[in-house]
Amino acid sequence: MNNVAVLCELSEQLFSYGIIPYYLHLLDKATGTGHFDVSETTAMDLIKQVQATLPGYLVPKLVKEQAGALSKQSIQ
Repeated sequence: MNNVAVLCELSEQLFSYGIIPYYLHLLDKATGTGHFDVSETTAMDLIKQVQATLPGYLVPKLVKEQAGALSKQSIQ
């Protein structure tokens, strides 16, 4: 979701259940997922706003899968 308040609330709720938010993934392009698509620029802006609101341990790493890469690629 591309809403800072909702992302912050999600991170706080996860933490209240003992879960540290670790990754926020940009989705791979796949049929039927277009309504979840957020541009990389928008995602980076969202994460910056989340970083300005929450302590660092509640801010997930923004990542994406890259074809041929051995691991997730950090976008931040």
